[in-house]
Amino acid sequence: MSVPFSGTLSRSAGLVSAITKQLKNVNLKPVKQISVAFDPFHHNAASIRDFLFYIASPKVLQTNPNCRLKTAIQCTREEPIVSFALGNGETVKFKSENLTTLEILQLYNKHITPLAPVEEKSTVQTKSEKAGSRKRR
Repeated sequence: MSVPFSGTLSRSAGLVSAITKQLKNVNLKPVKQISVAFDPFHHNAASIRDFLFYIASPKVLQTNPNCRLKTAIQCTREEPIVSFALGNGETVKFKSENLTTLEILQLYNKHITPLAPVEEKSTVQTKSEKAGSRKRR
């Protein structure tokens, strides 16, 4: 008598893979400005610095070229904060003292990315498709 198998057949790809997956879903269209404020000497400042690195990448910034990225480095021993000024006038703040980089990206994709307008796909017909749709006599 054997024990039935329970679990996965492969391991997860890891933290970097999970961050990359979340970065592919990031859409900055509903955001006007991103403000990142942190103290570099704070014990949990590494995750906010990593988030700033990932969000400032050219591929992410191409989703909204009008989005401004503002960084405030303070020496006040306050917790790191990311605030997003949305196009509809609202402000969303993430207090990231106890959050990892992955959790910040997941929260962004959960709360802000769905606010982006849906893009309509335009269909372009080629000459061969146009000719194929006409009836031949």
